[in-house]
Amino acid sequence: MPPPRDDRDLLDAFHRQIRMGVGEGPARTRRERVGWVARHTSTDPEDRWAMVDCPEGLGDDPDAVIAGERDHFRALGLPLEWKTYSYDDPPDLGDRLVRAGFVKEDDEALTLGDLAVLAAAAEAPLEVPAGITIRESRTRGDARRTAELYELVWGGAWGRADRDASGDEDPLPPGDPTELKLIAQASPSGDVVCAGRVTLAPGTDFAGLWGGSTHPDWRRQGLFRALLAERARWAMSRGFTLARVDASPDSEPILRSLGLRRVATTSPYTLPRASPDSALTPPGPDATSGR
Repeated sequence: MPPPRDDRDLLDAFHRQIRMGVGEGPARTRRERVGWVARHTSTDPEDRWAMVDCPEGLGDDPDAVIAGERDHFRALGLPLEWKTYSYDDPPDLGDRLVRAGFVKEDDEALTLGDLAVLAAAAEAPLEVPAGITIRESRTRGDARRTAELYELVWGGAWGRADRDASGDEDPLPPGDPTELKLIAQASPSGDVVCAGRVTLAPGTDFAGLWGGSTHPDWRRQGLFRALLAERARWAMSRGFTLARVDASPDSEPILRSLGLRRVATTSPYTLPRASPDSALTPPGPDATSGR
């Protein structure tokens, strides 16, 4: 399939291939259509989660569909995210989710574009700082140090992850062949100072670039771009042509400068875990979202 040429074509391809097609996410994900809703449920016993979206709207009774999904996943005890897009129906979907007990998280830009353009723009000109090694995450220590980086970047604290270094040299279990996790490691500290992964959606043109994060002390030194280029080349070597990134306000300007285009806004709504004695009834009309 030739790459789409403009924003409308990009969004149409994304909607048709991903939202209406195979979906996305790690290999250990069960994907199914249940009525109006597309469900994505992790089958990894160490990483339980669920996500839903509604690529064709919610029919004549949106609130009933929303309540049904809320109650279904609460009964399973799974954390649930309802992923919305700015072009979804009904137009007041977000308000309905909040009334049903979901909490709105930060908006992100749905950015799409050509992997070849992204790779070329990200790597030229580019020099990785001295003392930095970019490689695949291979050991439990790599995973632990990556968790520390994410906690710093997204939680504001360094080192809240389990710092027990025993077993750090143990290899990670065999990876998903449709996913690559990259890290930039600083010498001599061994700290992971930038990380990101790419997930392929077999049967489509799309590779999703996720989790790109850089230590505050190492920003504006080309690490984010270097990992983008590596991930784009890896996906291209496997026959994929298009990139998808849900971009934060910090990363969107970088991605747009490298050839990706904002085609919509995506907003996650998360369902707080229910307490054991909580009822599965919708909150009253005065309920508000809290964070």
